[in-house]
Parts: sequence; structure tokens; C-alpha cells
Amino acid sequence: MPTSPTALHRRLLAARAAAPTYPEVGASRGARLPAGYAQLRRRIHLGHGPDVLERAGRYVLGWGCQLGSGFAVHPYAPAEEGATVLLRLSPPGLRRPRLVIPCRVVWTVDEPDRIGFAYGTLPGHPECGEEAFLVSMDASGEVWFEVTAFARLASWYARLGRPVAVLCQYLAIERYLAAVATAVSSVAAVPPGAAAPAPGGTAEVETAQDSPGPGVLGAPGVPGVPGVPGGRTAAR
Repeated sequence: MPTSPTALHRRLLAARAAAPTYPEVGASRGARLPAGYAQLRRRIHLGHGPDVLERAGRYVLGWGCQLGSGFAVHPYAPAEEGATVLLRLSPPGLRRPRLVIPCRVVWTVDEPDRIGFAYGTLPGHPECGEEAFLVSMDASGEVWFEVTAFARLASWYARLGRPVAVLCQYLAIERYLAAVATAVSSVAAVPPGAAAPAPGGTAEVETAQDSPGPGVLGAPGVPGVPGVPGGRTAAR
């Protein structure tokens, strides 16, 4: 996988010129996810009030979930619709990133009661599909962070590595939730890349699998591994 600045730039130019690898671009914004994909919805309660919404929303738009989960974002800028990025991941013990994942931001929202974005897969991603990160405030002022995804495996190595991918998917979901919960519970957001302890809030999970295999788009796997360490999990 490319790691040098020149190689990354070439990879980024190729990704910018490419089209998404799935036809249902933007579908993660709706209540009904497209058929033919594994589907995932997970959310965690963050707190109460506009201040919590704002703090969590800015963290999410700044790629806090990904940065706080061990990914690097190239080039870095707050999520903006149409932007193409490369997510880079270094497995433990390796000095340089070995996995480079091209993605495109397909929608963003920044409203008084909702802040977030979604990205979709581009050629070279081990899966095809979409993942959304949304902070919302309900009518009673309670604030939630939700991850929504639909995806299926696209690469041979993701399919061959399915057992390892299950663990990667589990860790990715828990780190996404924990990173946002920690950022909200702190006076200031946790610096990107800092270790985030598990939240003690209430998590909810909703899964539906139409095709076997895929999971969270940052780390291939199978969806629906419930549980937030230290919290309570409930089916929706």
C-alpha cells in the first residue's frame, strides 16, 4: 500500500476522479436502507441540551470518530460534501500505514438539532457501501450519536480475512462510540488519536443482514456485534 507523500498524492488524485462503487449514493440519510447489503444502526446517549449537541457535532464533523480510533485522514479538513479523503490505518506494531482506504463525503448536515456526515466507498475500498455519523437532539433535549451503515464486501482479502475482520469491526464500532462520548464528557474534546475510555451511557443496536460479510466501512467485518463496554445495550 502507498505510504510516501508522492504515492499518497497519486492515490488521492485517482480517488477524486473515481465514481462511488455502489449506486445508492446518499441512502444512509434516509430511514430505509437499501436492500442487498448488510445493514447496521448503532447509537449511544450522550447527554442533554444544545451544548452537548454542538460539542459532539463539531467533533464528528472534524473526523473525531476516525482520528480517535487510530485512523489518519488525508488530506485533513472538516467533512464537506463532495470531499475525497484517504483513511489510513497502521496495524499495531507497524510504523507506517499499511491500509489506505479511499472514501468520499456524500452528504453533510449542520442544523439546530442535527450535525453529521456520511462517506461512501470508492475503488480500492475493501467494501462497497456507505456509513453515516450523526449527532441529533430529540424533542425532549436528549442528545444521541448514531452510526448507520450499509455495505457488502468488495475485496478478496476482506472475504478471506473474515474472522479477523469480525474483531476489527467490533473494535471500530466501540472506538467510534467511545471517542465521541469521551469528547462530550470532557471540558474540551479529546485530542485526535488519544485513547478513549469506554462510555457508561446507554447504547442501542439495530441490525439487519441482507447479504453476508460486510460491517463497518472503516474495518471490514460482519455487523451486529452488540455491546458498549461499561454501558447497557438494548435492541431497537
